[in-house]
Amino acid sequence: MKKETLAIRNQTERTQYLEHSTPLFLTSSFVFEDTEDMRASFAEEKDRNIYSRFSNPNVSEFIEKMVLLENAEDGVGFATGMAAVYNTLVTFLNSGDHIVSASSVFGSTHTLFTKYLPKWNIETTYFNISEPESIEAKIQSNTKILFVETPTNPGVEIIDLDFLGDLAKKHNLLLIVDNTLATPIIQNPIDFGAHLVIHSATKLIDGQGRALGGVTVGSKELIREIYLFSRNTGPSLAPFNAWIFSKSLETLSIRVEKHSENALKVAQFLESHPAVSNVKYPFLPSHPQYQIAKKQMKLGGNIIAFELNGGKDAGKKFIDSIKLFSISANLGDTRTIVTHPATSTHSKLNTTELAEANLTEGLIRISVGLEHIDDIITELNTSFL
Repeated sequence: MKKETLAIRNQTERTQYLEHSTPLFLTSSFVFEDTEDMRASFAEEKDRNIYSRFSNPNVSEFIEKMVLLENAEDGVGFATGMAAVYNTLVTFLNSGDHIVSASSVFGSTHTLFTKYLPKWNIETTYFNISEPESIEAKIQSNTKILFVETPTNPGVEIIDLDFLGDLAKKHNLLLIVDNTLATPIIQNPIDFGAHLVIHSATKLIDGQGRALGGVTVGSKELIREIYLFSRNTGPSLAPFNAWIFSKSLETLSIRVEKHSENALKVAQFLESHPAVSNVKYPFLPSHPQYQIAKKQMKLGGNIIAFELNGGKDAGKKFIDSIKLFSISANLGDTRTIVTHPATSTHSKLNTTELAEANLTEGLIRISVGLEHIDDIITELNTSFL
């Protein structure tokens, strides 16, 4: 079956009420028939729900859909996207280990790498995502993980996943890809050699700014280790949020297609506007990694990074002139959102770190929504005046 069908028709087994849509299972725990049933369940001789910190029907349905969409074998749900990032990394790291990561990562991921993991003697070496040829020289004998976002947030940079897959295989590294901005509709990193794929479900997967959540998918062997770690540390995905995400996956394909259609038109408009000095969008031929994007992505996604003539001051004036769009740190919403990363999502980075991540203080990130394209472009044009 096609992915669009899998996302719609894959549901939990119907209860005795024969409901058409999966019900909510808002329960902290589950009961047992007798002591033997309880013993066998805790011994994992039975595949069943015990406690919602371990598993829950709503969470399991969401995970199974994501596994199918990402061509994975298994997955784990989390309370937030950052919980997915943290637990996925820490499961496989010990004191003294080393990470090689693109410098262009989400602000909280950067903080994790630079402020918290060093407390346990885990160091990270960054590479410029525009210079993939520099990666191999940064791999050390204690390197365990190769981490990347593609497209990056917020700079919308692309890296060749085939290249990373081959590199990880050569050096026996875990290749972990944050696929949030692309979603499984646009690309599947596992097909290119990634071992684990992370999503912030808060973004396009939800798509309407309602719920927090995350998910990691990959091989059964690796997911088993993450599951055991996370069920004991407790960053569990709430059943209600999982129910929202599972229902949202039913429309993910058509939403992403429309988001991408709108975004390409917006990117083309921005590139031709005299007030704009620079635009980055994966499916613009002017994008530095355009050929790579066309090779591994089915669509360009909904995120555009651009800068106005006049830099930071012009960007601030533009954002303050916005009337229709939302000024928010979120992305992937039905509503178009504008963000100034240097003073929000990436405000913890200093000037040097911003430069290393290929981010300028005047960069604006726009998450193109599902409003009518004429209204989106009219709002942009008005705000540039």
